[in-house]
Amino acid sequence: MRIGVFFGERFEEVEALTAVDILRRAGYDVETVSVSHSHHVGGAHSIIVKTDFVVDEVWFKTYDMLVLPGGAGHKNLEKCDLLMKYISKFNEEGKFLAAICASPSILGKAGVLKGKKVTCFPGFEDKCIGATVVNEEAVLDQNIITGRSAGCAVSFALKIIEAIDGKERAQKMAEEICYDHF
Repeated sequence: MRIGVFFGERFEEVEALTAVDILRRAGYDVETVSVSHSHHVGGAHSIIVKTDFVVDEVWFKTYDMLVLPGGAGHKNLEKCDLLMKYISKFNEEGKFLAAICASPSILGKAGVLKGKKVTCFPGFEDKCIGATVVNEEAVLDQNIITGRSAGCAVSFALKIIEAIDGKERAQKMAEEICYDHF
């Protein structure tokens, strides 16, 4: 399983790095990708991350899943035409799309949420166009995985594992990291 986690300036650090960490612990091939022209991306709380790639360097067809962290950086993800193109393409192919916090709104703008159950940061419900929005930490509906907020980052990462390898594997990872909430 190859997963691309996308970083835009002012990304929410907890959401992005929790997903990268837990998914790598689970043994997935996770690559970090900047949507700017620099490998160095500044987070919402002044943490600078050096990504593995910039968006122009990746071959999207090799990914099985795209992960979109939230925070104010979601606007920069949404401005990336190449990423938006592949969000639509991934959905058409039934590949996984995961978004947390404000980023489910990106999936709404891309038109991939029709008839799906999702969660998002409070205040972004109307931007999840076509979806039924619920107040849960993390939601899996077919190929779409969504998380509510930074406080739900672990649940979001575990929901991604559940989508890929089932609830038992996600529960095992929760136990490995002593996370009792899953």
